[in-house]
Amino acid sequence: MAAIALLAIALAAACVGDRLQEEIQVRDAMVHELPGPARESGAAVEEALFGRRSVRNFSERSLTLQELGQLLWACQGITDPRGYRTAPSAGALYPLEVYAVASSVDGLHPGVYRYVPEGHELHRIIDGDVSSALYIAALSQTAVGDAPASIVICAVPDRTTAKYGDRGVHYVYMEAGHAAQNIYLQAFSLDLGTVSIAAFDDARVQQILNLSPGEVPLYIMPVGGV
Repeated sequence: MAAIALLAIALAAACVGDRLQEEIQVRDAMVHELPGPARESGAAVEEALFGRRSVRNFSERSLTLQELGQLLWACQGITDPRGYRTAPSAGALYPLEVYAVASSVDGLHPGVYRYVPEGHELHRIIDGDVSSALYIAALSQTAVGDAPASIVICAVPDRTTAKYGDRGVHYVYMEAGHAAQNIYLQAFSLDLGTVSIAAFDDARVQQILNLSPGEVPLYIMPVGGV
């Protein structure tokens, strides 16, 4: 009986492994490489700090893939061969996960994409425009409904609290703030607008983005032309 039980466990593990491999293959088929990020702009840091404002009204034009990629890179892009990123992270543990909810981005099918800093890529995880659902989850704030794309900053706090205990939660929130400010400053340099939104239904956003257990949304940042 013990041998039969072990065989059953082994078969079940093999099936799970096959399903995971199939999922990996599917996700690999939905990878979008982003244009390389620019490292210079016409806006000085001081100018961006002075001009940064929250913008809730956007023009009707689409975002370009270059613009979206630049914003995502500013948020969590890799800037060092050791894997360090544009925003500081306690212990270099990087608990943040960043998603793009795209509805009108040139060269990108509407859907939900996870930003993968390694490789500067987008992995499509949900096909189809969910911006209306996100708008409702964000308490019907028009900026979310009108934007051609929204960047959603989420976190897996366990990555940080595993090392720093309960204090690590503070570090996660600090890191999210660093990343959000980077988006603000980068948006200004691209003549785009954004606004940080924290008033939303957490559970609905988790469901819309199909977040994994233990992953929590912290910011919705709609972005668009001004």
